Amino acid sequence: MPSLLLPGLKECQRCHLYQGATQVVPGDGTVLSSIVFVGEGPGREEDEQGKPFVGRAGQLLNKILADIGVQRQRIYITNTVKCRPPNNRTPFPKELEACSYWLDKELNLIRPKVVVALGSTAFSYFGGRNITRCRGQQIRIKDFILIPTFHPAYLLRNRRSAIYYKVVADILRAFKIIGDVAYDC
Repeated sequence: MPSLLLPGLKECQRCHLYQGATQVVPGDGTVLSSIVFVGEGPGREEDEQGKPFVGRAGQLLNKILADIGVQRQRIYITNTVKCRPPNNRTPFPKELEACSYWLDKELNLIRPKVVVALGSTAFSYFGGRNITRCRGQQIRIKDFILIPTFHPAYLLRNRRSAIYYKVVADILRAFKIIGDVAYDC
């Protein structure tokens, strides 16, 4: 599957986050995907491996995708910031702004039909304010539909099955929009 390596990303110093990072973590997956998942930022495992969503939250996302019959290699996944914030804290607005250059480039090159915003940081990047109220809605943004949902890390902290199934339904909805699901629930 074709992957995307943006020239200059690995050497990025647009904000100070690079100073504490082991490496810049680019997006991963196929640029031919009609759907893009956007998370918050790299965690410890992502910083070490140089790939997004490879830690516990990524493993849960892989399980959700598998549950609806989608292989991770068929999607593109990235984060709002490309370097790990200290102590896995939420990125500051200036860091999001500095890194928006890269996320905008990714979205402009891939031109997805649907973007799934994983968590409140990703949702706020697109102008959203209340993910609890807007979760699962289809929101027209520029040339794509945005579907905000809870971040898999939130599911790990809040192990209520009702929340898990809401996230599964949101992600399934995203694939239904592009006409790419293995089964209908």
